Amino acid sequence: MAFADNLKTLPGVSHLAALNLVDAAEAVVATIENKPGQAGSLAVYNHLAQLYGAITPEAAKKGIELYAEQSEDARLSPGKHPNIDRLIGLIERGETLRVKQVFAV
Repeated sequence: MAFADNLKTLPGVSHLAALNLVDAAEAVVATIENKPGQAGSLAVYNHLAQLYGAITPEAAKKGIELYAEQSEDARLSPGKHPNIDRLIGLIERGETLRVKQVFAV
């Protein structure tokens, strides 16, 4: 399935303003906001956190599947899709990021 089709199968994220991604040292290494251009990634990362409890290497592999055709574009153009690049890096390094939800008010 295409990324747009995969997004339709994921839980909604209208209740979220953002997700903070936290490393092992408790530092926020990235924030994915609920805004145009990031809302799809917000849905993917939120779904992965719900399924796996964190963005583990296993979760990252699932995320790359969900991004579908965009994952190949990310591999061909590093830096173009930073949220996919992050998943690739987690797999390569065997790292895990915790997810903290920021709720919309």
